Amino acid sequence: MQKFLQKIFRVSNQPVIPTLESHTLLQSFSFSSELQHHLYGRALLPEEIPFSVDLLDKHFKTGYISRVQGVSREASRFQCNRCGNQIQAQFFTFPCSRCQTECTYCRSCIMMGRVSSCSYLYVWTGPNVDFGVTHSPLAWTGSLSEGQSHASSRVVEAVTNKEQLLVWAVCGAGKTEVLFKGIEAGLQSGQRICIATPRTDVVLELAPRLKKSFPGIPVTSLYGGSEERHLLAPLTVSTTHQLFRFYRAFDTVIIDEVDAFPYSADKSLQFSVSKARKAESSLIYLTATPSEKMQHSYAKGTLKAVTIPARFHRKPIPVPNMKWCGNWSRSISQNKAIPSAVSSWVQERLDKNTPILLFFPSIKVMQMALPLFQKLNPNLEAVHSEDPDRKTKVSSLREKRIPGLLTTTILERGVTIPNLEVAVIGADHDVFSESALVQIAGRVGRSFENPNGNITFFHYGKSNSMVKVVRHIQRMNAEAVKRGLLDV
Repeated sequence: MQKFLQKIFRVSNQPVIPTLESHTLLQSFSFSSELQHHLYGRALLPEEIPFSVDLLDKHFKTGYISRVQGVSREASRFQCNRCGNQIQAQFFTFPCSRCQTECTYCRSCIMMGRVSSCSYLYVWTGPNVDFGVTHSPLAWTGSLSEGQSHASSRVVEAVTNKEQLLVWAVCGAGKTEVLFKGIEAGLQSGQRICIATPRTDVVLELAPRLKKSFPGIPVTSLYGGSEERHLLAPLTVSTTHQLFRFYRAFDTVIIDEVDAFPYSADKSLQFSVSKARKAESSLIYLTATPSEKMQHSYAKGTLKAVTIPARFHRKPIPVPNMKWCGNWSRSISQNKAIPSAVSSWVQERLDKNTPILLFFPSIKVMQMALPLFQKLNPNLEAVHSEDPDRKTKVSSLREKRIPGLLTTTILERGVTIPNLEVAVIGADHDVFSESALVQIAGRVGRSFENPNGNITFFHYGKSNSMVKVVRHIQRMNAEAVKRGLLDV
């Protein structure tokens, strides 16, 4: 069993990232390029590698592969060296048929395959891979707004100087395009780059855009069930969960929607990002709603940041209206009626053929409300996270085949529909955090053709989150005016 030579870092109760034992390479050994392809920058269980354990151990003895115990124990405490889990209740000890002893496995990352105290994670420690990007790989010919251009320059600096940077950009500011020059600079300097996001939907959206913008560069997309999980590429788009399988792989990691669940609340996902980065690397956060901790770090100057307070069309972000609608929960669940303020709002938009999204705090409330709203228009539909027809219904709204959708927070991000207007029924509910409401408000006014629109928070009493969102958007609009980024 390999011993750890060094502990890279330990911050309060954060898990330790193990450094693998360094071996003297035997230069005369003819290593397998296929094995290098599968293992380079990864930390994988034997069953995830299409080679026999005997072959892996042969390469291990020559120094081209290192390995680390899957679950280690120190001072009577277990740690998972794949996901960093140190919560003892999330480990389970059982009689193992493989090692014929009492063995312990990690339940925190069991969805990625079982990792236990008798299993190893294998890592390539042989020669580095040269991706050979010498030409200018960027084929995108679009233009950036003034705010985007400034942020793009800061991203290039962060990538070049291996720095951390927060890109705080309003919804609809065009964050992806801001990354292009930084990605190009990194690729040309021989870097391996990863764009990580908490959601599979974002991976599926970003990968085709990046392949189109960097047509001569292999781009790998990784998510649960991806067929590209064994591909080695200089540019990777991945869910944060998939980074459990990487070790010291990337020179630059870009986290899109850093505020989104589950990444924002899951320390193991944050550990996976730390483990996937090289010791000297850049880390770039993208978000419209940075956490209070990030905002505090920015204010203190301990986290470098660049803001984009305006959208590319140079029009202000619509500020939410807050409208009292009475006891909305009782009205829907007991009285079987839509609050009159809400029905009037919906009917006005149905009459004008304006597409709408109606957000609800839970699936249960939404399903009770659907037949009530269908009395206004039978073509209104509902969508939620467990709906297999979710993408079809969103496409139907975008193509104007249906007038609107009732939805949960599942559509708070990643939906762009021209001329869309939005209402939140029960915006005072705890599920609607400041971050969620900012994202929901950001669905409105995103296009050049329709930069305005109505976003209304219906409530029984204003919540702190609702008030903070209004102030947040007003503050961004004011900053955009001050910097001359709006046509007002």
